[in-house]
Amino acid sequence: MKIYCPRCSQEQISNETRFCSRCGFLMTGIAEIIFQGGVPQQLDPNAEKPASPRRRGLKQGAGMFLLGVLIVPIMAIFHELFRFPEQIVALFAVIFFLGGILRMIYALFESSNPAAKTLEENVYQTAQTLLKKNPQPNALPLSQSVPASVYVPPTQGNWRDTNDLTPTSVTEKTTKLLKDE
Repeated sequence: MKIYCPRCSQEQISNETRFCSRCGFLMTGIAEIIFQGGVPQQLDPNAEKPASPRRRGLKQGAGMFLLGVLIVPIMAIFHELFRFPEQIVALFAVIFFLGGILRMIYALFESSNPAAKTLEENVYQTAQTLLKKNPQPNALPLSQSVPASVYVPPTQGNWRDTNDLTPTSVTEKTTKLLKDE
């Protein structure tokens, strides 16, 4: 099945083309829409929605903190057994404990907007706005046809003899002036 760009009608070489070669229109997902009869794939209502940035940040901070509970004692044991410097144990404690707590505090200030759109919704909305948008000024115009009835032969009285035309060239006038002298 041939795929054409919805903006400039350029035929695409393959169904995996990401951008139109003429106007640069984003072609991702256009082939699937065409194969599904023009209906975009609906989002699965049973699919788990991605976590909000706030929730994801709280999970990351808690994970860092709990990882510190595991790693800092192991580093303390290595300090006793292999005589690692105490600063390494302190560095791991600061990174994991303090870093985990700071990440959780930062996550509390992140936006947890429930109206935030998923990637698929953003791509669909962008495609809709671009389809309604006029073609780019550097794109070729859409193909147009002119009916043959518009073309008629000129009437007989409109024919002109080329000898009847007056010269409009500067050199011809100059040449005529030179002949007169």
